[in-house]
Parts: sequence; structure tokens; C-alpha cells
Amino acid sequence: MDEVPAAFTIAFAAGVTLTRWTRAWQERQRRIPLAFLPTDAANQVTALHEGLADVSFVRLPVDRQGLSVIPLYDEVAVVIVPKEHPLADVDSVLLADLVGEDRVGDTLSAEDAVELVAAGGGIVILPQSIARLHARKDVVARPVSDAEVTTIAIAWLEERTTPEVEEFVGIVRGRTAASSRAVPTPKTEKPRKVVPIKPRTTQRGRPRKPRGR
Repeated sequence: MDEVPAAFTIAFAAGVTLTRWTRAWQERQRRIPLAFLPTDAANQVTALHEGLADVSFVRLPVDRQGLSVIPLYDEVAVVIVPKEHPLADVDSVLLADLVGEDRVGDTLSAEDAVELVAAGGGIVILPQSIARLHARKDVVARPVSDAEVTTIAIAWLEERTTPEVEEFVGIVRGRTAASSRAVPTPKTEKPRKVVPIKPRTTQRGRPRKPRGR
């Protein structure tokens, strides 16, 4: 019987959508199953160091020691306010608009923070995908135009850059199934077209007629 390969484990921060990448993996690597490990800021990198995951989708910044890290995309920040708050009527806000507002404590989880906002306990700024994950009918999220963005990246241990890791990272970076990780074959030079040289015909090459005959 064929040995069942170990699962390829993907750790991911909350709000990261993996579907397009995992679908491509399952089409190309059907023999290797996928496993998933949700993480938070405290263990998004330790999951790699402890051997719990092969790759991890993280929110930067992280401690990069021993890691390979490739930034993928940025997320805008949004402020979450109660539905009846004056800022709920605008399309976007500036940080200056939030001066004087009560802030929800940073120690709360995103879910608890949004719940406290709904109860009138203040406002909170979160990455957009986190806000969508915890959306409620009694709160509103508005982009904060001048707030710092959050960068999502894929990370893995340098010393554990296995062929499977290379394959998955390639998928995330847009490598198609027809692409190869191998060194590209050098281009073969086309043979030069040989143009035949026509012999020159000169007057001296013709026999002369004898004079006077």
C-alpha cells in the first residue's frame, strides 16, 4: 500500500482568506492533504518555530529571525463606531476626527472590542478584514484615510524550505501550473542562415577571339 503523505499545514492570522491558494494547491498536489491552524499575534510565528505549521500567513511586523518573509498585500485600517455615532454618516475619517473619542482597550480580543463598541464603550481601529469578520448590525466601520496600513505576509522557516513549501509559496506568488522551479534552460541560438556566395563572372574569365581571324 502507498504511504499516505503528511498534511501540509497552513497557519493563518484572522481575516486572511486562503481559498484561492488552497484551491490551486488541491488541483496540483492532490496526494498531499492540507491542514489549517488559526493563529493570533502571539503565536503566528511560534507556530513555525515549534513545527506546528509549514507556512504562516502573518500580520507584520514580526520577529524575522530564522524566517523567510514575503509581503503580499496591505490592508487599510477602519474605525468601528456605534451605528448612531455622528461618524457613521461619513464615507471616511481622519485620525484628527477621532481625537477626544474614548478608545476600547487594546488588551481585548477583536470580537470583544467590537461588542464593547456596540454597547457604547468607545471606538476601536482594526484592519479591514478583521472588522468584516466581526461585523454587526449595530456598529459601522469607516476607513481611516491617514492611518497606517497593515501588511499581510507569508512566512516560513529558512531551514525548512522544503519542495512543498516552495510549491505553495509559488502558488501564492502567482506561479502557474506550467511554471517550473528549475533553473530555466538556456536559450538555444538559432543557426545562422548561410547565404551562398555566387562566383563573379568577369571579362577576363572569357576566352578571347584571335585577332584578324
